[in-house]
Amino acid sequence: MQGRRRKARELALKALYEVDATGHESEDVIIRLLAEENLSEENANFARKLVAGVLQNRDQINENIKKYAPSWPLEQISLVDRNILRLAIFEILIDNSVPVRVAINEAVELAKTFGSDNSSKFVNGVLGSISALVSR
Repeated sequence: MQGRRRKARELALKALYEVDATGHESEDVIIRLLAEENLSEENANFARKLVAGVLQNRDQINENIKKYAPSWPLEQISLVDRNILRLAIFEILIDNSVPVRVAINEAVELAKTFGSDNSSKFVNGVLGSISALVSR
């Protein structure tokens, strides 16, 4: 399950990145990305849920990033790191369907795969601070 869920998170990250970078319609992006991946219906729905949840709650999520990464203006955080944080913050503070530790670990793995050399430490630090808001 973990590996398949990771693929869904990767797809969600790619979709959020493209929407953030280009302004493309999220539904069009998801449809195209899902056509390129071999995800189960369950995991395709999970990816859709992540993207929709992040986009619907983007302002609230961005406020948390600003609060817990005050040295980094949102616009100066790389597109990859910013969207990894958005995904994880959605899972931790809003969705609550996975344990906090899982959401953080998944975000750190995404940062190692898609981010820069320092991304995983940055993502882990910000999410560690945010996880203190949740008692799970």
